[in-house]
Amino acid sequence: MAGSSKEELLARHVYAALQAASCPLVEGLYLQEADSMLQLLCAPSQHRTDILKWICSSLNPHFALSKPMAVRSSSPDVLTKKIAVLGQELMLCRADDLDLIRGEASSDRQLRFLKQLLTLVPGCEKSTGDRPDPEVLLNELYAAENLPHLSQMLKLTLDPWPAHSKALRKGPKSSLEPNRKAPAEVAALLQLTRSTLEQLQSQCEFLGGEAHSAGVFSPSSLRVAACDLQLLMATFNHVFDTDLRAYCSRDSPCFSNEADVFQRTHQLLLAFIMELEMLKEVSEASASMTEEVNHLQTQQSYRRQGEKRTLTEQLEELRRRMVDLLPLIPSRWLTRPWADLGVR
Repeated sequence: MAGSSKEELLARHVYAALQAASCPLVEGLYLQEADSMLQLLCAPSQHRTDILKWICSSLNPHFALSKPMAVRSSSPDVLTKKIAVLGQELMLCRADDLDLIRGEASSDRQLRFLKQLLTLVPGCEKSTGDRPDPEVLLNELYAAENLPHLSQMLKLTLDPWPAHSKALRKGPKSSLEPNRKAPAEVAALLQLTRSTLEQLQSQCEFLGGEAHSAGVFSPSSLRVAACDLQLLMATFNHVFDTDLRAYCSRDSPCFSNEADVFQRTHQLLLAFIMELEMLKEVSEASASMTEEVNHLQTQQSYRRQGEKRTLTEQLEELRRRMVDLLPLIPSRWLTRPWADLGVR
């Protein structure tokens, strides 16, 4: 099935689009000739009808589940009409263009119809755009209108400034003035970056907390110091083996992996932290007790003769009454034991 060069290019494009869309009906065909592609896409056959059915199912998932698809074997015209109705809904053909669906129309019309259908398949047009045909690119490169440019590229007097660059250089200077909005945008970007850095610094306790709280113990600082110590010890061991070996007959220091000293230090630090927490709780309990005593001394919780009084005032009143009662008690009651008075 021979066709014009334009139809052959269009057939290659449609076939590449089907491959890019992972159509299972073209897998394993490995067609290279344009005539074979035209025969597959434009000649009436069951394979071509199945390709149209797959494209319609990709566009409408309910297409394959519809009732006409189940009765395709008994009435193939129903499937043809169904595809034509879908093409009319997509505004690509009319509902009575059955010759286009059967493959009886012109090759150019069939290929354009297939191309328009494939552009609606998700991801198909994007994938085919990334796979240009080398033959098409070569034909475009060596076209008659591009031959003067190729000849000019072979000459040493090639002007490095293209025509549009010259027009920009000769244009009005107002178009080349810097945008005044750029400094404001840069300032806003710098402010956003500064706020982001401040937020990160507040989240990382080992980046900036030492300046204002140098006396506070930080586990992160201890971890960093331990890593630095390990690196220094490994570096010294390497220098001792390479540079100091000629001047010292001793063996290189062997560092133990058990780290008992660090374990004991960790245990002592945990005990020290526990004691500090206990002292903190004692201080908090003492402060709470002091606050409670002050509350008892200052709060007016006792009533006398319709008036509220504090504990201090109540004790003072009781002491004054006892002082007033002492002169009224006989002296012999004050000197005799309580047992002689009959007090049990």
